[in-house]
Amino acid sequence: MSAMPSLENDPARAVAPGQPMISFRNIGLSFGTHEVLRAIDLDIAEGEFVSVVGPSGCGKTTLLRLLAGLVRPDRGEVLLNGQRLTGPDRKIAVVFQDYSKALLPWRTASGNIALALSAMGVPKTEWPERIEALLAMTGLEHAGDKLPRQMSGGMQQRLQIARCLAQEPTVLLMDEPFGALDAITRQTLQDEVLRIAAERKVTVFFVTHELEEAIYLGDRVVGLYANPGRVARSFDVTLAKPRDQLTTREDAQFLSLRHELFTFIKHA
Repeated sequence: MSAMPSLENDPARAVAPGQPMISFRNIGLSFGTHEVLRAIDLDIAEGEFVSVVGPSGCGKTTLLRLLAGLVRPDRGEVLLNGQRLTGPDRKIAVVFQDYSKALLPWRTASGNIALALSAMGVPKTEWPERIEALLAMTGLEHAGDKLPRQMSGGMQQRLQIARCLAQEPTVLLMDEPFGALDAITRQTLQDEVLRIAAERKVTVFFVTHELEEAIYLGDRVVGLYANPGRVARSFDVTLAKPRDQLTTREDAQFLSLRHELFTFIKHA
């Protein structure tokens, strides 16, 4: 679930003034003869919610896996708090799209969260209070004794988020986490993630192919070109917060950004 720190220095130290929380520096990556990413330069500020979009094959998920420390670049470096990232780090948590495979089916909701607490070395005496708080934060306060198979898809995804938050991450990576959910559940979890990110002051790197979702959630939307993946454009989102599923989506800026992103994807 988690790993010992893999930064050259302490990853928990405060971000220096003016220093990005995350930096991709001239990242290049190939799988065999196929060039996946080329010359990726991208800075993400502490507490920023960045949505990443692009056509199929642009390397969105590969970029996320680099930041998760699951893949090493052929060229360049990934920095967290100014220090080179060399592997998985417990301050970085990943929420996957396939929640059914991310959870341990023989453990209850509380047991899945306890797994993360155990991996972090949290004393068992603290588990009940922490588990209760995380279940409440994700709207699962009455589901602690349920197994994943007894929970809806939306509840399972909430549980995966709760387990990630048990790591007390400073960075939350989300790889199309709501793609398999129905529209209403998806919108509910979008609002839940925005609330949690604001409360915890977490930096979020959110991969999605849904343009409206990217705008609704993001402080910024980064668009990638494909074959190989390159940073093409960065769209600032200055929509008022807290956001609302009806009024925000009807806002003139929202509609304008949707048009810009649609045109970008069409020609990327």
